[in-house]
Amino acid sequence: MPADKKTEAESRVILVKRTNPRADPERSEYLFEELKELARAAGYIPVGELTQTRFPDSRYQLGKGKIEELAELVRQKRAGKVIFYNRLSTIQLFNISEICGCQVMDKFQLILEIFAKRATTRRSKLQVELARLKYEIPRARAIVSLVKKEERAGFMGLGDYEDAYEQDLKKRIARIEDELESAGKDDESLRAFRHRKGFSLVALAGYTNAGKSTLFNAIVNESVEARNMLFTTLVPTTRALDLGGRKALLTDTVGFIEELPHWLVDAFKSTLDEIFLSDLILLVVDAGEKPETILQKLSTSHDTLWDRIQGVPIITVLNKIDLLEEAQLEALMEEIGYMAPNPVFVSAKKKIGMQELKDEIIKHLPAWSFYSFSLPNSEKGMSVLSWLYDEGIVHRVEYGERISVDYEAREDIINRIKSLELNPDEQG
Repeated sequence: MPADKKTEAESRVILVKRTNPRADPERSEYLFEELKELARAAGYIPVGELTQTRFPDSRYQLGKGKIEELAELVRQKRAGKVIFYNRLSTIQLFNISEICGCQVMDKFQLILEIFAKRATTRRSKLQVELARLKYEIPRARAIVSLVKKEERAGFMGLGDYEDAYEQDLKKRIARIEDELESAGKDDESLRAFRHRKGFSLVALAGYTNAGKSTLFNAIVNESVEARNMLFTTLVPTTRALDLGGRKALLTDTVGFIEELPHWLVDAFKSTLDEIFLSDLILLVVDAGEKPETILQKLSTSHDTLWDRIQGVPIITVLNKIDLLEEAQLEALMEEIGYMAPNPVFVSAKKKIGMQELKDEIIKHLPAWSFYSFSLPNSEKGMSVLSWLYDEGIVHRVEYGERISVDYEAREDIINRIKSLELNPDEQG
């Protein structure tokens, strides 16, 4: 049943987080808030919370006494599910669900549920399926062993598992990876085609809820869905970006999130390639958040990008500046400036700073060259001039016995013009 069509009982959830004793309390609070947002994004209604500070218990994640307290809270609140922030082992899932008498999931299963709900294209559905299988495979043997001993209530109806389950998972993973790899080759061809046609590729990256989709709409005058909800953008959206002559394509991508596991990042490789293979990245952050939160998110974003972007420039877009006084913004930059390359300050909601952002984008796009030359004033010369308008920026045109042109374009186009000058027969 889709997440937004849950019954009232199924929608009511208890949220749980275990925190290590040496963890930063403010960061722990932030991560718990993120879990609440994820639960709401999946269509759940948090009706209770439980936290505990301790090192993990191998059987229950929390202490046994705390789990019994959780079970009582489930009964009092008539909750249909318990959602843990912490990743749960198979044994922990079984043990907790048995004591609480309801379904139990962890944050990663919750993310997969959201992704499954938001997947609309065949590729995104395959990516979600691949992520689910990769999440499940380490647990397969343990699940089969436990189910053989006893069918446990509340654990997703696992009674149909067989010995061959793990092998079946591996075959399905291989099949999906083959299909996604084939789709990735199509993407490579499309990117190469766009480059040949003179388009520079710009990607929006950053945390969920930083305002990426709102910024996307503001800068390309579009109306892509931009709800205040995590993972609204699961399928990349690409539109032409007007940069006063330079042709660029801007792509809005899936948002980052804290502690996203590698198997989930890998599953969405073809989507994230829109970021990794771009010419320029706009890394969007919410300037209204606390400096330490922004620093943490910038650090995570840079860690995700660093090994894959191979020197691609990054512009740090500090969004939501309408929420800050100038002095607050200056103080913020003193704290985060070292982690924020090429900063630009905008309010996507109020469309403040859009031109400044475009100016900064132009500065960091792959270099184009200027060249002055002339063409025969003939039908063929006019045809070449028309092609030049498509491939670059024509700064000046004077018509006489020949057509004089001041022109700016990428290097391969300039070389093509020089070739035409050396072979004037081709100009007609």
